[in-house]
Amino acid sequence: MPTADELLSADTVTTLARLLARAGGRRSAPALTARAAALDGLTYSGRVAAVRDAVLADLPEDWPAFEAVVRTALAEPGFEGWMTFPVNEAVAVRGLAAFEPGLELLRDLTPRLTAESAVRPFLRADPDRALAVVRPWTGDPDPHVRRLASEGTRPRLPWAPQLPAFVADPRPALPVLDALHRDPSEYVRRSVSNHLNDISRDHPGLAVETAARWLAEPAGTTDRVVRHGLRTLIKAGRPEALTLLGHAPDVPVAVHGPVVTTPRVAVGEYLVFDYAVTNTGELPAELVIDYVVHHTKANGTRTPKVFKLVTRRLAPGDTLGGTRRHSFRPITTRRYHSGEHLVQLQVNGRVRGEAVFSLDAT
Repeated sequence: MPTADELLSADTVTTLARLLARAGGRRSAPALTARAAALDGLTYSGRVAAVRDAVLADLPEDWPAFEAVVRTALAEPGFEGWMTFPVNEAVAVRGLAAFEPGLELLRDLTPRLTAESAVRPFLRADPDRALAVVRPWTGDPDPHVRRLASEGTRPRLPWAPQLPAFVADPRPALPVLDALHRDPSEYVRRSVSNHLNDISRDHPGLAVETAARWLAEPAGTTDRVVRHGLRTLIKAGRPEALTLLGHAPDVPVAVHGPVVTTPRVAVGEYLVFDYAVTNTGELPAELVIDYVVHHTKANGTRTPKVFKLVTRRLAPGDTLGGTRRHSFRPITTRRYHSGEHLVQLQVNGRVRGEAVFSLDAT
């Protein structure tokens, strides 16, 4: 993972200051130059905010003049990459009052580095007005712009403010996904999948209904788009999602395990278990095999987390099995507690076997 200094270094900000000063017909950009010398100790998000504010200080307050400087910079060699991210954020501040011209400038900036977070203030301020600008981007010849239409309208885009209107009702943005789910670019289709997965977290029925529409007239890439887009529902064992993808919850199988071979595990060690699944039916079975670890909390209750094992087509009478090593290494996103834990084997969303083990977190 790149460091904050590798993404937005003093040299990068100094170069940005030079480029924007030249684009504005000035000898210097004093706020940016000063900020370049005062980045130490700032996180990446802190650097973005600080450089954004310096851009706003150095560029004209009047929108047409501000836009003219940025568009002139777009023609400058070297105006690209991470230095443009805080410029995008400055456009989101200065361009919100102009609205449509602000969004169109972000469309032109996004090939330099995604403007996915910078379009969100527009969508939060006036979703209908913003979507009227964004929807035509789905036909843009540049895949970066097409992806911006999908990624920028995601209800729950990571590391960016949520879009409350689309969390409550994602349907206004569905025409964007309908236009892009068969896009020739994997880069764009991956965004569509992630957007559909966002929808599934709050509106699982709508996500499955949308996926079913796409599968009714599929391209060669549609199955992959849908599988990735419904991944949260698949891991949660939602029968409507599993059935849509051919993984019948009542599939005839015999399950052996999980058989825990490490009944006592310390933090930093591995839980090890064996498993085997046999197709006892007369037809091939499409199987999604997962395992669920129920972590014991401080109050003695447990919280489950699903982990992938394998997705496989299994012929009648055939057996699929193996050994899984699950790490209990310390991680910042989870605090382990000593006590009896549970591991389950899940086949097509249904629990088919379970075993207990003890975790020592001392």
